[in-house]
Amino acid sequence: MLEKPATQSATRTSGPLAGFRIVELAGIGPGPFACMMLADMGAEVVTLDRVGAKKNLKSVAGRGRKVVELDLKDKAAVAQVLDLLSNADALIEGFRPGVMERLGLGPDVVMARNPRLVFGRMTGWGQEGPLAHAAGHDINYISVTGALAAIGTKEKPVPPLNLVGDFGGGALYLMVGVLAALLEASKSGKGQVVDAAMCDGAASLMSMFFDMTAIGRWVEGREQNFLDGGAHFYGIYECSCGNFISIGSIEPQFYALLRQHAGLTDADFDAQMDRKAWPALKEKLTKVFKSKTREDWCKIMEGTDICFAPILTMAEAPKHPHNAARNIFVERHGVTQPAPAPRFSRTPSAIRDAETADIAELTSAWKMGR
Repeated sequence: MLEKPATQSATRTSGPLAGFRIVELAGIGPGPFACMMLADMGAEVVTLDRVGAKKNLKSVAGRGRKVVELDLKDKAAVAQVLDLLSNADALIEGFRPGVMERLGLGPDVVMARNPRLVFGRMTGWGQEGPLAHAAGHDINYISVTGALAAIGTKEKPVPPLNLVGDFGGGALYLMVGVLAALLEASKSGKGQVVDAAMCDGAASLMSMFFDMTAIGRWVEGREQNFLDGGAHFYGIYECSCGNFISIGSIEPQFYALLRQHAGLTDADFDAQMDRKAWPALKEKLTKVFKSKTREDWCKIMEGTDICFAPILTMAEAPKHPHNAARNIFVERHGVTQPAPAPRFSRTPSAIRDAETADIAELTSAWKMGR
């Protein structure tokens, strides 16, 4: 069982991670996103940023932090950070390999002061390997894993925003790694380094597709498989209004409902799993969905077991009845943003404002256990 520290900051009273102290070295992308989630779950997250950064305290990804500006090239500032880390549970940084060591804040130095510390390292290529020191972005990290090659149209791959590398394969794997290491530290009393690389995480996300390839259920090439837009029963269709809908009628009973509600009486649609029939069936289904508006199709299909949904923009999503009923989106400081996820029945997460802080005061408070 993951036991939180005996004492906790008086300002952190909500969430399953209340009482845990995380120090974040300011960065971009997956690190801040992971720390946003940790803060939402109640952890006390202190972000160390460069002098003059003037971080937007109302930003979505920066919510819930205590922000400290300091110059890490100043040995006195580094000494202050080491003092703060002496009473932290975890550190999260996203620099290239070797940067923390050159700053005097590498794992050997920090963990000598605090053996229980979990040292989370977020990079694209990992701490070692031929590309470890090369620059890159999400699109590059997922390119070498097979993920990007599998996503897009038949003509070329299409970047899935930066959801697969930065956030799915990066931030979430960093979170799982840090939390697992904290769980283990609660038993052993020893911290460890968590090497979270986006290329590792993106490759891991492809596990099911490697499995399906091995048993002959997946072939190389886009729009040739049942989950990549190749099948007529799992894809995106344009409506007469210019908007789009999605269907995922894989199972026979769901496919039968699709045929029933869309009026697909043509016997050709009997060949659901015949790959050779998919292009022609997709063409026919394209014409069917183009005959009505998105709103019309929602009235016919939404809420059924067809596995149907309208494709909504970011502006439309918060207004959808299901999203509104669950309060999936909230407004804070005039900015619409996703609410914390996942949900906890007894120790709910909560959005808290970011605020500036003084490192000496924080260190003193952490030492005293307040």
